[in-house]
Amino acid sequence: MADGSGLDELVGERRRLLDEVLDKWSISVLMLLCDSPQRFSRLKRSLGGITQKSLTLTLRRLERNGMVERIVISSSPVAVEYRITELGRSIESPLVAMSEWAVANLTAVDQARARYDARLDADGEGRGSR
Repeated sequence: MADGSGLDELVGERRRLLDEVLDKWSISVLMLLCDSPQRFSRLKRSLGGITQKSLTLTLRRLERNGMVERIVISSSPVAVEYRITELGRSIESPLVAMSEWAVANLTAVDQARARYDARLDADGEGRGSR
C-alpha cells in the first residue's frame, strides 16, 4: 500500500520493533518509567497481574531496544533500578495520545462491540466465533 500513509513500511524489522515496544506489558512499563525511575519490585506491584518472568522479559526487551536502562545501585544489598532513556521518552507523547484516545472512545467502542455481538448472535454464529 504505497499511499503515503506509511502502512506499507510496517513490515519486517519495523513491524517487529512495534510489536516489541507496544505489547501489553511494555506500554505499561514505559508509562510508569516515564513518571520516575523504579525498582523491579515496585514495577511488579504497580503492574498487578504481571508475573516475575514476564516483567523480566519485558524489561530485557525494552533495554535491548534502547528504551530503558538498567542501573545497578551499590548498596547493601545491591539494588537495580530501571530508568527511561531519551529514546524511551520519545515514545511518551504517542502513548499518552493513544491512552487519551482510548478514554475518549471507550463508550463508542463498547457500543460497536455490542452491535457486532448482537449481529453474530442473530446470525447464529454465537460468541464462540470471536
